[in-house]
Amino acid sequence: MPTQLELATAASKTSPLPTDGRPPVLPGPRRGVAIAAVLAAMVLAVLDAAIANVALPSMARSLQVTPGMSVWIITAYQAGLVIGLLPCAALGESLGLRRVFTGGVALFTATSALCALSPSLPWLVAARFVQGLGGAAIMALGVALLRLVVPKRELGAAIGWNALAVALSSAAGPTIGAMLLSGANWPWLFALNLPLGGLVLLASRALPDLAGTGRRLDRFSVALNASVVASLVVGAQVLVVHPLVAAALLTAAAVSLAALIQREMPKDTPLIPLDLLRAGPLRISVLASVCCFAGMSMGLLALPFYLQQILGQDTLMTGLYMTAWPLTVAVSAPLAGQLADRVPTAWLCAAGGACLAVGLAAAAFWPVRGSALPLVPITMLCGLGFGMFQVPNNRNIFLSAPPQRTAAAGGMQATARLVGQTAGAVAMSLLLTVASVERAPRVGLGIGALLTLVAGFVSLFASKASAARLNATKPAPFASLSKMPMPFGPPAMVSTKSDCPRRSAQGGQRFGGGANR
Repeated sequence: MPTQLELATAASKTSPLPTDGRPPVLPGPRRGVAIAAVLAAMVLAVLDAAIANVALPSMARSLQVTPGMSVWIITAYQAGLVIGLLPCAALGESLGLRRVFTGGVALFTATSALCALSPSLPWLVAARFVQGLGGAAIMALGVALLRLVVPKRELGAAIGWNALAVALSSAAGPTIGAMLLSGANWPWLFALNLPLGGLVLLASRALPDLAGTGRRLDRFSVALNASVVASLVVGAQVLVVHPLVAAALLTAAAVSLAALIQREMPKDTPLIPLDLLRAGPLRISVLASVCCFAGMSMGLLALPFYLQQILGQDTLMTGLYMTAWPLTVAVSAPLAGQLADRVPTAWLCAAGGACLAVGLAAAAFWPVRGSALPLVPITMLCGLGFGMFQVPNNRNIFLSAPPQRTAAAGGMQATARLVGQTAGAVAMSLLLTVASVERAPRVGLGIGALLTLVAGFVSLFASKASAARLNATKPAPFASLSKMPMPFGPPAMVSTKSDCPRRSAQGGQRFGGGANR
């Protein structure tokens, strides 16, 4: 009798995605290992970024560089991540999701060793950039693989597990980093990835190995995509210090983006998923995601300045007060995933955006005097709202795309997240430059509240618009039945028990059929 490990790691024949869009049925033990592989890979990418943030002062001293120069260790990783998201999604469709995902995990793990062995800042920055490319494959294809592993009715719960893993990693990253740095040097922070990466690679054998489409990747489009992202990232980095250089870089990014859109527009499966963005539900969900992440980013950047500069808290207490946010996300996200499979997701998104907006507004305007304890329930409300919004919104994005474009939807979802985070960071940086350190955090929290409120209203508006279009196009009952075309041939060949419902399910799922129920 085969063991659970044998069932979990048994290699399956490479086969194309089923034509009816249903995920392959995996044995119970193998499905558990496959889910664990995806979640562990997400932890690997998120934990590495959180730990590196804490270690920047130690790295700057060890490498004998200024604190400002050490920020490039973070910037290089983010640049590699954003540059690689859409190309990795396209490669996943072409070569197969599992192949590209495991390649990303292998690249991330190998470059972690290079980071640990880097003798100077340029070597470390280069290794972090390549590490970001590996992380892009993980983030672009992780949820797409979950869609293949779990039944459709459990997709919301699976996205909730993913959000739980990300939230716990974000919360635990600073603590783990501080503990490691108290007894070891900074290279050990990256060496920590090696055993975890090896375990993920082993568990990835349980993922379904489906054949890709074999489409060739347009290298010139990939270069244009890299030009857009690199110009945006570097331009945002130097916006405050060198505004003219930043303006030139942002102009170059706009020109490259226009050229990329013009080149990709005629394609059936473009690098930028323009075919998916033409569908209203997915487009609205992406826009809402950008607004929500921009507001959340402004809040998370404003709170440390608020706690330290206005309330006089030290670094340790600031970290402890802010930990309530990701811990509440870790609790609320799985619950939101369960609800997303049972109630209209637009209402969940609207409620989540409202809770997050109320929390950020309360942090901005609440008359805190001396003690920072009132901020604990406020940040918990922010975490509750973010978990309630993000999980159903991500579910909308993935179910709005046809199964063969799941990887592109994953790349679009991750890109929306990083675009929102970058926009929020740039906006907060500008506020800290033009306003006093006492005023800027409150203004940033207020703007963040407005952005998250917009995200909730956009989701609700999209739901009402979709319902109105559905009612406008719904035919009258029993009208003109005799004139309806018969898609399956003569009436005698139509099976009312199997063929029609299956075709109806497929048609309803394509381009937003189950997004905002």
